[in-house]
Amino acid sequence: MAAVAALALIGSSAAQDWHAAPDHDPVRLTTGFTPDPYQVTVVSGGDQDASKLGSPCVGFVANAPDVDLYYTAGNQYKLSIVTVAAENGNDPTLVIHGPDGRWYCNDDMTPNDVNAGITFTNPMSGLYDVWVGSYHQGQNFNTTLNITERLN
Repeated sequence: MAAVAALALIGSSAAQDWHAAPDHDPVRLTTGFTPDPYQVTVVSGGDQDASKLGSPCVGFVANAPDVDLYYTAGNQYKLSIVTVAAENGNDPTLVIHGPDGRWYCNDDMTPNDVNAGITFTNPMSGLYDVWVGSYHQGQNFNTTLNITERLN
């Protein structure tokens, strides 16, 4: 299963504050980390419309990131960040502010898979601010955020 990376380039008018303290403790991972996948349980959604970041961003996220991922990259891995919804009918979205200063967004990994995922090929070392959103406004649910180097 391959995750699809989508990119949205935006100006400084973003509603999401990547400087804000995340809802969870910072995650620090180095290439070859174990366990893989590294998992964090988060509550999806928020009151900020992610589409304001530009296409292809959709859904509703919080102002502050859910997770700050500090990643030390190597040269032989891909880095994938994938949400897995805990209940049927939930539709998570994903917004990431990468160490390159760009915004990355995904809604559905495939047409038949409502889970969101982004894969960074040759990922950079640095801070990945991660928001787990909900496609539908006002819908919040527990979801698992999987951080892995094993997806193709």
